Amino acid sequence: MRRIGLIGWLLSGLLVLCYWLPAYADSAASSAGSEGPRAEIAVAELPREAQQTLTLIKHGGPFPYERDGILFSNRERVLPKRPRGYYREYTVPTPGAKNRGARRIIAGRDGEYFYTDDHYRTFHLIRMPG
Repeated sequence: MRRIGLIGWLLSGLLVLCYWLPAYADSAASSAGSEGPRAEIAVAELPREAQQTLTLIKHGGPFPYERDGILFSNRERVLPKRPRGYYREYTVPTPGAKNRGARRIIAGRDGEYFYTDDHYRTFHLIRMPG
């Protein structure tokens, strides 16, 4: 009797898993941003610090943070898939933060730029003027 009870619980759990797993997978895929950034943002709409960081990137520095210019591996898979070494990351200072904060600009080798203010969870393609 006890064995039937355990099997029943296992089957119930399996049914619940089969019901919820597809919805969870869809949710995870959409939050992972497999289609790339969800929105664009104009340079003028960026915070002042992000505009300054973008100017530094375009001029090759000097950068205020030691880790600026390091490889961004896109582990979160939010940005379009590119070969290793394609993306570089730069810190956007956050007023009042005691560390690097959560804001970054990611630069692609072909001149595209992405802004995140939530430490890589979401990105905005920076719409460059002209």
